This record gives sequence, structure tokens and C-alpha cells, in this order.
Amino acid sequence: MINSEKTREYFPSLNRVNESNQQIIYLDGPGGTQVPIQVIEAISKYYLRSNANTHGEFITSKETDSIMDNLRFKVAAMLGAKSPNSISIGQNMTTLNYSLARALSKKFKEGDEVIVTELDHEANRGPWMILKEVGVKIIEVKLMQNGTLDYSDFKNKINEKTVMVCMGMSSNALGTLNNFIKVKEYLKGRECFFLLDAVHYAPHFSIDVEKLGCDFMLCSAYKFYGPHISFLYSRPGVLESLDPDRLVVQDQEAPYIIETGTLNHASCAGVSAAIDFISTLGEGESYREKLESAYLHISDHEFNLAKYLYESLDGFDKTTVIGPDFSTRERTPTVSFVHSDHSPQEVCASLAKHNICAWDGHFYALKAIQELGLESKGGVTRLGISLYNTKNEIDTVVEAIKAI
Repeated sequence: MINSEKTREYFPSLNRVNESNQQIIYLDGPGGTQVPIQVIEAISKYYLRSNANTHGEFITSKETDSIMDNLRFKVAAMLGAKSPNSISIGQNMTTLNYSLARALSKKFKEGDEVIVTELDHEANRGPWMILKEVGVKIIEVKLMQNGTLDYSDFKNKINEKTVMVCMGMSSNALGTLNNFIKVKEYLKGRECFFLLDAVHYAPHFSIDVEKLGCDFMLCSAYKFYGPHISFLYSRPGVLESLDPDRLVVQDQEAPYIIETGTLNHASCAGVSAAIDFISTLGEGESYREKLESAYLHISDHEFNLAKYLYESLDGFDKTTVIGPDFSTRERTPTVSFVHSDHSPQEVCASLAKHNICAWDGHFYALKAIQELGLESKGGVTRLGISLYNTKNEIDTVVEAIKAI
């Protein structure tokens, strides 16, 4: 069980107050969570003691090597990967995905088909559009008005020409939890790459790439209490079969083959500390068991708060919640809505006066907002719950929205 009052003590930024002495309420976890003191100290410690490039014979370089090795081990444990050599590191998810798409553009041929969805963040749509340059056809799965994907349409669009399926595990704009297990069943027996975008999923749920059977997975640490850095999981043997753009001096094997330039070692130290922090919220013998346990606690805490928030907003005359309800656990703790009298930007500006941090717009899930007919209205107001949010905070938010 998450004790949010105790947990939030580790997050210095949550102590900030405005000129009216109202404590900050941070509800933009989907845009990036706050970081605990352990992460801040890990980054600071690296610069104070170990700032050096890798593969040297001196002490600080060897410490950096150790930090990088430990990070790959911890991300592998977090994602359920068998080997740290399945974990590539990048500047952000979009950059990694562009690198992967460019590499696959050398493998795919004219007439091949790649499937994306209308619900996805542009970081898992835009990069795949470059495949059109080599004659690959991009097929889009329809988004229904209830905020979920049309799985009949999904199944019907998979055929012998399909070489890759790219989908998000959950929507950063609407909170929809996608049925990626069902889609994997659609691909059974086919020679087809399967890529999952876990950026909005990884902060809330445990992941096991072995059970999921995906070929690639992408996630970003700044969504799970770390600094701005991202990761690509590749099924063993897959990355070596590709030809990513890289320097001749780069290690020509996984996971390094898709990494370009010097990585942000201080941020890597911070991500290790972030995963360690998550593990302290769980129980178990192994590191992986502690992480799995922690995510069960996190999921319970966040779901209960988000359900309460959803039901409160759903009961107001002037607010319409966009996306699936909370009648089942098939939901991430992200609640988006529109107001009948005010634009999303106006709603967020009103909330900001109470030191409530919310976001408005399309959140780079532009296609989804367009398909729902909300682009001309300014998109939606998004409230994203994280492990440090409390019931008292949600009560305050609900009252503030009610008064708008």
C-alpha cells in the first residue's frame, strides 16, 4: 500500500507554494513526473565525484562504466528482459524511434505494410512515416468515439504484407489502456515485428517483455520519476540484424549499435536511482520481485484516486470526461475532460491560480484529438495522477473545477 503523505516527503519540488501560500498540486505526470531526492542526489554525486567519459583506465572513468552497466541491468529488471544487452539508451523516445525507423527503412521493401494507430502519440506515428520514402505503406487503425481502438479494424488490417505493427500500450491523452495482448494474438504465426510504446504505461504498471513477446519496446525515464532519458528494448538478436546509422567507431553490436554519441552519464545515474526508489515501495527477495510488488501498490493507489476524480467530474453538468470510464481496471490514471463554457486553456489557467498544475491541448496525440473532433476546441484538459498525489489534493482539484 502506498502512503502518499510519506512518499511525497521524498519529492522536494512538491513543497513549493504560491503567493497565496497554496501548496503546489502537480497533476501533469503524463508530461513528466517530479523526481525524488534520491535522483537529485545521484546526479549531483556523479558530477561531484565521477564525471568522466567511459572506457578509460582511471578511477572516474571506471565508475562511469559501472554506472552504465548497472543502469542497463536495472532497466532490464524493470522490463523483464533476460539480458542487459537488450537495453539501448537514447536522448528521448522520439529520437530512438526515428533511429529505429531509419534502420528498418533499409530492411523493408516497396509494398510492405506497417500498421500504426490513430490513438498513438506522434512519437510512435511520425517516425514510421519516413518508411513511405522506400515505398512502404502506412496503415492506420481507427479510433472509436469512446476513446478505444477498433480491434475488428485492427485484425482486418493485418495481412501477408504486414511487416510491422506499432502501437502504444496506453494513451497519454485519454488514459485508454490498449489491448496489446489481443493484438499479439492477431500476429501469431506471422513473421512480423511488434513494437510497443510503453512511455505512458511504464510509470503505472509492471512490464514483462518476455511474456508480451514484443520485438521492441520504448519508454522514457522522466515519466517514472527520473531525468530526461529514454530506452529501447530489443529482442535478443533483432538489433544486430539491422543497420542503424552510426559512426564507424561505435561498438557494432547490441545494445550499442543504435546509440549515437556520448550518452548523458549523470542522467543515467539518476535513472538508476529512480528505479531503486520504485523498488523500495515493494517487497520481495529479488530486485525484480520488489519492482513487481511496488507496481501493484502504485497501480492500486493511482487507480483509486483516478476513479474518484473521474466519477466526480462525470457528475458535473459542465464537464464531459473523454475516454473510457473506470468500471474496470483497464485504465491508466489519466483523466481528460472538456468544459462546456471554457476552453481547455482557460480551465488550466483557472486551475493555475490555485497552484494546480494541469495541461491543455493534444499532448502530441494529435491524430486522436482530431478524430474525436476536439482540435478546434483546443483539445482537452488533462489531469494525470502519480504515486505522490493524495486524496486531499484531488478534493481540492474537484472543488476548483466545480467553481469554474
